[in-house]
Amino acid sequence: MKEFDFTLKFGLPGATIDAEALVERLAMQGCDDALIGIGQTGRLALNFTRQADSAFEAISSAVVDVKCAMPDAELIEASPDLVGLTDVADIVGCSRQYMRKLMITSGATFPAPVHEGKSALWHLCGLLVWLMESNRYQVEDTLMDIARTTMQFNMAREADELDPVMQTAIANILNAGKLPVSDEELADLRESGRR
Repeated sequence: MKEFDFTLKFGLPGATIDAEALVERLAMQGCDDALIGIGQTGRLALNFTRQADSAFEAISSAVVDVKCAMPDAELIEASPDLVGLTDVADIVGCSRQYMRKLMITSGATFPAPVHEGKSALWHLCGLLVWLMESNRYQVEDTLMDIARTTMQFNMAREADELDPVMQTAIANILNAGKLPVSDEELADLRESGRR
């Protein structure tokens, strides 16, 4: 078995939190391997150090344990996943300036950010893969496994909010260069999907 460190953040809709009772309930459900943070109203963060054969097993079992203790809890984020240059520099043990230099000098081979702006964000998994493939860093298997798995959990959570009809149209645009359908055609496709 391996040891995996990760954080799960949950929303607790409409819940009044009695911190002592919550900690006890979580411990009884198997979350005694987590540090529990209740800072923001309606939010809960659990920093786990869990032993398992894989990151997927560790995170899955943790989510199930939390949901058993609090059935209304909604996963907001699994981390580490979205990171800035400073975060990834800390993770791999280099300076932020060095990471920025890599980004600038590597051009198009450097992974594209998920969000570009004053503070750019990347999926940690993509940066770690790039750092390994460019032979700049050795990355621990457990870190790579946890980064891949947290990204998948976050993307799956986001996917629940997608409109399947619009996603098909967008996929056609992005992958095949097909012209988008009109708003009327999208409405027709949605209507036919309801039948």
